[in-house]
Amino acid sequence: MTEKLNELTTEMSQSGDLPLDELSSLKIVQLMNEEDQKVALAVKQALGQVAKAVDIIHAALEAGGRLFYFGAGTSGRLGVLDAAECPPTYGIPGEMVQGVLAGGYGALINAVEGAEDLPDLGKGDVIERKVQAGDVVVGVAASGRTPYVFGALEEARQRGAQTISLSCNNNSLIDQGVDVAINVVVGSELVTGSTRLKAGTAEKMVLNMLSTAAMVKLGKVYGTLMVNMKATNYKLRERAKRIIMQATGLSYDEAAELAELAGDDVSVAIVMQKAGVGSEKAAQLIKQTGGNVRRAIEQHTKA
Repeated sequence: MTEKLNELTTEMSQSGDLPLDELSSLKIVQLMNEEDQKVALAVKQALGQVAKAVDIIHAALEAGGRLFYFGAGTSGRLGVLDAAECPPTYGIPGEMVQGVLAGGYGALINAVEGAEDLPDLGKGDVIERKVQAGDVVVGVAASGRTPYVFGALEEARQRGAQTISLSCNNNSLIDQGVDVAINVVVGSELVTGSTRLKAGTAEKMVLNMLSTAAMVKLGKVYGTLMVNMKATNYKLRERAKRIIMQATGLSYDEAAELAELAGDDVSVAIVMQKAGVGSEKAAQLIKQTGGNVRRAIEQHTKA
């Protein structure tokens, strides 16, 4: 880890003579907004690599593997956030997608900055999670050189897992030996070195793509509908009824009745209506197809 940090794009000064601290609030947020508009275009340049990563993740999850995000600081927190939102959104087991943060979950709210400098800590976290062949490990580091992430990816490869790197610099150190390297070069930050800004936004956009596209390909989405979401509160129960209405063409009252018969399981309700079966048969079809609503319906109608 002897690289020169001052040569990293994410560490460069955007404009040394910009008196940011003397500008009005409106001018500051205007400048930030202008910078943020560059992020989506930078992500666009990396979509080919993102798609390759999605295919690797989808294949692994479909075969029973797991997806891990390893990162430090902002990058690690974003990984934990993305992983945490997958079970309620897509109805998957909590262990299927996991976010691992250098310094542990306490570092979510209290920074443990020194943890990122320890490659052995990354290796240890991989060992603790029992990462193995069939799993996928995504190492996330805006700088592309975080020792913790480097160590995690190295240990994951040795244990037979497939590896993906996500950074905001070209030719990053963490790219070495990975199956797919995703480099989203957003340029220097308005506040020099503050990679929670554009780099963090870029990372979140890519993580959204990785998990969302993989879940779509797994059949956790029917059309554009979150048919595997868990209706655990009033808002979500109402959303579930709207999803059933949109998928089946039923009225609100009919969808509410169907949801009750299906035990508030949206996917079961849709299969019941579309395949013309009872709740037990619908649940059986969904289980046989790994939670894929479209395949469950097609499997019954072709039988």
